Amino acid sequence: MRKELEVFLTSTHDGVIAIDKNCNITLYNKEAEKLVGIPREKALNKHVDDIVVNTRLPYILETGEHELDWQQQLRDYDIISSRMPVKNKDGEIIGAIAIFRNITDRLNLDKQLTTMNEFKSLLQALFQAVQDAISVVDENGDHIMINPAYTKITGITADEIYGKDANYDMAEGESIHMKVLRTKKSVENTKITTKPSGKVVIARGAPIMVGDKLKGSVVILHDISEIKQLTTKLNEAKKRIRELSAKYAFDDIIGESQAINEAKEKMIKASRVPATVILRGESGTGKEMFAHAIHNESNRRENQFVRVNCAAIPETLLESELFGYEEGAFTGAKKGGKKGYFEEANNGTIFLDEISEINLNAQVKLLRVLQEKEIARVGGVKPIHVNVRVISATNVNLRDKIDRGEFRDDLYYRLNVFPIDIPPLRDRLDDIELLSKRFIEKLNVEYGRNIKGISLKALSELKRHDWPGNVRELENIIGRSIISMNANEQIIMKDHLPFLTNLGIRNNGDYINEIEDSEITTLTEAAAGFEEDYLKRVYEIYDYNKTMTAKKLGISIRSLYYKMEKHNIK
Repeated sequence: MRKELEVFLTSTHDGVIAIDKNCNITLYNKEAEKLVGIPREKALNKHVDDIVVNTRLPYILETGEHELDWQQQLRDYDIISSRMPVKNKDGEIIGAIAIFRNITDRLNLDKQLTTMNEFKSLLQALFQAVQDAISVVDENGDHIMINPAYTKITGITADEIYGKDANYDMAEGESIHMKVLRTKKSVENTKITTKPSGKVVIARGAPIMVGDKLKGSVVILHDISEIKQLTTKLNEAKKRIRELSAKYAFDDIIGESQAINEAKEKMIKASRVPATVILRGESGTGKEMFAHAIHNESNRRENQFVRVNCAAIPETLLESELFGYEEGAFTGAKKGGKKGYFEEANNGTIFLDEISEINLNAQVKLLRVLQEKEIARVGGVKPIHVNVRVISATNVNLRDKIDRGEFRDDLYYRLNVFPIDIPPLRDRLDDIELLSKRFIEKLNVEYGRNIKGISLKALSELKRHDWPGNVRELENIIGRSIISMNANEQIIMKDHLPFLTNLGIRNNGDYINEIEDSEITTLTEAAAGFEEDYLKRVYEIYDYNKTMTAKKLGISIRSLYYKMEKHNIK
């Protein structure tokens, strides 16, 4: 092979100089010797800058670019030169080569291009090590040269494409060759789809210019099909991670009141240790947000965060959902069994919302997880070790459930290692302004609105409310207010707020607003009217549950029945 190469280098009318990655000359044929004016024995293994004046081979070696048909001076000769990098099978640049011809006595450069088949054959041999696909067309847009990498990407052989127009291999998009020939300018990084392979590639092309004449186009294709597949898989994995990850952080907990700051300070302390945490607070206070934030502030933040609403899972399925099941554990069990939430959360955090709703059987298994750090799937006997940080939440008094035999006291003490009490909104009314602004920002995006803020009178009205639904209720109120506003209105005014008077009037006497003389009644009548309205609203808030209503009002169930009968409340 080397002998054939020497014969080729000796017989060709082109000068050939090749360098290695250290810029030392490794190939130097007789024509190069003639044009450069330095004997071969003195040129080989020398740095190319010491042999060839103004050589651009080091630049090609550094950038990996191709330079085709450059007309330039070499000593007293006019030459036309092409330079390109040489790559190994791994795509690493291992050298560069220049092919140049004396055109001093040639008056018509077009005659040089009639020998393009010879030039094409030379380039074809040199392109064997190039991993990117290369396609060349002439000035008419007909293919005259491709490399093996091109065939690998497109599935089109050289015999098939030679002489075919530039659109022959295009499935979608405009041919880069035709764009280059039309504009005489380079085209960078354009996505196209090839045929028949259907692969998506990134193409960049450049014109072949001889003097000021356009003689063709060169396009390099980068196969991105595999990258696209990997990107799709990565996006799917990221989506799955988002589903298993906490989406709220410390900064998402809005408020500067003393009550909320105390809760946030406890949250920071809890995040620094893997202790079991129980979040206590009324419905709508933001317990889930605290759970997310604790996870995101902890050293488990890179692992899964699994949320479980214990009240939303039917009692008969709760154990299998929490702890998983083995194949054949029950009718309809999935083949091969199924992981439970605790296994999904291994090395991460599991958030058990409404923990008070789990049944006694599940409580026993949960106690085992907290004590022994292991679970057993339904229908299985083999213990499975899990490293899970447990955060639970409740809006009821677990002590009362213990007294009624509905909750295990030993589980309570395991859950109650680090309790955090989240204050109701009525105990942090000064935070209403900050919360309202945040909800406005959020709902502007969701509703496509441009609300700028909320008026002082509207804020004052909100602060008079008792907020039995807490922060969640405030967000709903802001949302309903925005919906009721006209398109040109940008400030939430008092009139935009839904009717708040009977949504939970505070008992500090400041609910009495402007009243007319004709509206004044006796104190007994006013108290009776207030009691009736208040009873109706609380009864409605607690979904017409008399036990919960009586408990919230601090009266016996018998007293509640008496008052409901008195005010004809059904």
